[in-house]
Amino acid sequence: CKCYLTFLSGLKSLFVRKVDPRKDAHSHLLAKKEDNNLYKIQFHNVKPECLDAYNQLCESVLPSIHTNPDYPCELVGTWNTWYGEQDQAVHLWRYRGGYPALTEVMNKLRQNKEFMDYRTERGKMLLSRRNQLLLEFSFWNEPVPRSGPNIYELRSYQLRPGTMIEWGNYWARAIEIRQQNQEAVGGFFSQIGSLYQVHHLWAYKDLESRETIRNAAWHRDGWDEVVYYTVPLIQHMESRIMIPMKTSPMK
Repeated sequence: CKCYLTFLSGLKSLFVRKVDPRKDAHSHLLAKKEDNNLYKIQFHNVKPECLDAYNQLCESVLPSIHTNPDYPCELVGTWNTWYGEQDQAVHLWRYRGGYPALTEVMNKLRQNKEFMDYRTERGKMLLSRRNQLLLEFSFWNEPVPRSGPNIYELRSYQLRPGTMIEWGNYWARAIEIRQQNQEAVGGFFSQIGSLYQVHHLWAYKDLESRETIRNAAWHRDGWDEVVYYTVPLIQHMESRIMIPMKTSPMK
């Protein structure tokens, strides 16, 4: 009996996962440290009959926040989903200064009558909404305004918990392969909201150039390896093709 218990104990030890010896949060290891940027992404599902009015409302209010120096935030881009979830708007904001900047903007907007009226009117047009707070991967470029016309692809990956570091290690090499056509806009990972979620944002001239550029990646050394080793990390993935709104800094 004692031998059997010893055998079971040894068998159990084979399946014990070793603890990661890192002494820092994964977000600190993956995120840019020099600029302390925090991002917020918003997904608004709009009533189909209200989409045009919703776009006009956003175009009349959001740029005034973006350009106001009293608000430490910037509208990185604002889009309508073309292919993917329909009648949807996506807004991406950057807060320079991290969580203190986010708190400052929120407090100031509560005192902004135009914005509060905008929220009230917007609420009548929405079916649902959700958001996430994100950090940007250190190896991606910071997203900046682009001239157009472009279409944008937002590829969202739900990763298995505990795999973010592994994902980052592979993509730190993979992004070099995908920078040759300047299509890489930004890469982010969630901090609040749906966790272990990654968003990659790409820009293309049209759907045909998207197909050409993506197919060309398979002819570059290392791309097949990145796909092979990162696919098992994914629980779910989604692609949105998006068109910029008229006042989006990314055209």
